[in-house]
Amino acid sequence: MLKTMFPTIDRESSMLGFGCMRFPCKPDGKIDEAEAIRMVRHAIDSGVTYIDTAYPYHGGESEIVVGKALQDGYREKVILTTKLPCWKVEKYEDMMNILDEQLQKLQTDHVDFYILHAMNKDRLKQMQALDYKKFFAEALAQGKIRYPGFSFHDDYACFMDILNDWDQWKMAQVQMNILDDENQATLEGIRECGKRGIGVVIMEPLRGGLLANPPADVKAVYEAFEAKRSPVEWAFRYLYAMPEVITILSGMSNWEQTTDNLRIFDLTERPVLTDAENALFKQVKATYMARTKTRCTGCEYCQPCPMGVAIPRIFRGYDGAMLRADSSFKDGYARIIKDEADSSRCVECRQCEGACPQHLPIVDLLKEIHEASV
Repeated sequence: MLKTMFPTIDRESSMLGFGCMRFPCKPDGKIDEAEAIRMVRHAIDSGVTYIDTAYPYHGGESEIVVGKALQDGYREKVILTTKLPCWKVEKYEDMMNILDEQLQKLQTDHVDFYILHAMNKDRLKQMQALDYKKFFAEALAQGKIRYPGFSFHDDYACFMDILNDWDQWKMAQVQMNILDDENQATLEGIRECGKRGIGVVIMEPLRGGLLANPPADVKAVYEAFEAKRSPVEWAFRYLYAMPEVITILSGMSNWEQTTDNLRIFDLTERPVLTDAENALFKQVKATYMARTKTRCTGCEYCQPCPMGVAIPRIFRGYDGAMLRADSSFKDGYARIIKDEADSSRCVECRQCEGACPQHLPIVDLLKEIHEASV
């Protein structure tokens, strides 16, 4: 398996990282511990050296299972990452108390990367007020963590605010895939990390599994290409050609996914995409995006609607559904109806259209989505 190097800390990693958010589960919803441990250890035995978990995964059980999987000498073979659940932090002391709880669950005296979880504008302000830099300094001095980082869900401007807030970041975990090159941290943000010597770890490379099972028209684009690879392999190839990317996380849920990922990542050097491959990715994205209708950016300038219509929720849900192979928004829309926020409540006052910076024909779109989804 291709080995990469985190810049500035001289720490080697595997290109494939094991994400521990989607472990196999039993019918009662509990983690199938024996199978999860078998998968993690097989991945490590096959060359995976990066393990990622977090406080809330599997209702708090993921860290416990990871701790069990890393017994018998496996802990020393990996880079272990977990995350501070910022939303649970109310006072400074909470940060160290939570870290100590996590170390106990993981059965280790330290984690390699400890990162602020799901950072956004509000959480940046929160963590600044709580003096997160002082906490990191104390945790580093006590040997409980090796390197500080953050994971991210917001926009490019916020991403840069976080990067600029501290010059000691060693890793940024960001959502990136074929569809998200202009969303969240963006490709520009990833390149900025490269310039600053901050290692990039990728989450959601398959957009929560969406890219693994494309609709027929997207599948046809792949099938028409000369080189034959699965949609999963194409999605990973798009990412591991990026020089700034150190590790790509995959949330493996079963043995088949684990072995297939190990096959896909069985490479000795980082590939260089050809012009034809870059054109393929653009065509794939364009085909996906052509399936969407509203192109709503979720700015929420249209909110609050005087009649309580959840316009951004409806638009995002519908566009997201159109990207899936089944292309059905009926279940999602049924939940919006239950919440009394559906399109039938619209009285066509068009206040939303006057506020929309994208100048979307909101009323007509609401009608069309309602008719297609009830």
